[in-house]
Amino acid sequence: MRVSSMQRGALRRYGAVPAAGLFAVCFALPLAALVGAAFDGGGRAFAAVFGDPLVADAIVRSLALAIGAGTLSVAVGVPVAFVLAGQSPARRRWSLALLGVPLAFSGLVIAYGFILVFGRAGFVTTLLASLGADPTVVGGAIYTMPGLAFAYAYYLIPRVALILYPALANLDRRPLEAALTLGARPWRAWFDVAWRELWPSIASAWCLVSAIALGTYGTALALAGTQINILPLLMYLKLSDGQTDFSQAAVLSIVLTALCTCVLALGEGLARQRHH
Repeated sequence: MRVSSMQRGALRRYGAVPAAGLFAVCFALPLAALVGAAFDGGGRAFAAVFGDPLVADAIVRSLALAIGAGTLSVAVGVPVAFVLAGQSPARRRWSLALLGVPLAFSGLVIAYGFILVFGRAGFVTTLLASLGADPTVVGGAIYTMPGLAFAYAYYLIPRVALILYPALANLDRRPLEAALTLGARPWRAWFDVAWRELWPSIASAWCLVSAIALGTYGTALALAGTQINILPLLMYLKLSDGQTDFSQAAVLSIVLTALCTCVLALGEGLARQRHH
């Protein structure tokens, strides 16, 4: 018993050391290197970046893309989570396994898959063209901002469903049933009772997937190249085409990190409201 108590004490004291080491190696040290690179030359890179109109445009477009992809993912992911919560355990296991499939692919694989299906010579484009649609318009849509949001939603929807499924499965339905018994209409009962319980989780899921969309790189590069001005692709431009401007790329990385952190912090704050 004494040994077990000592082990528990050691675990409480040193159990976080591996996680702290991983955090330092994978986040703190790279961030410190970025800050150091950004201030090379006396911080002139900050003036160059924030004085560039392309950067302001990239920030606006990146936020618009993140909001669009996050909203689309939540709009589809919430009903999927409802379906998961109502399934039998056996069927739910299969559904959860299928939902995990999009999460296993890299962004490049997803992008090429969307090109094969929705591109200018894709299956869906060819099918719609046979029905009279313009293949140039239909096939070119996947390479636009809405097309990127649609592609992002492919692997963000499962994240929303997996995040919200436990909240829906554990939802206390007794207040909802009481409201219905007292004569409330179903939509009013859901809005006044269930929505007040679920909206912090839904908003938190929206913030998480929006932050992921904000920093996604591979899918955007494969679909749009550098034709769409968003922050991840602007960073790519700073390190390619013979520019190799590490200082400005570091500043853009810090800006992108700050934006993602703010969105995630908003989601964390909303999630805490669920417990108060």
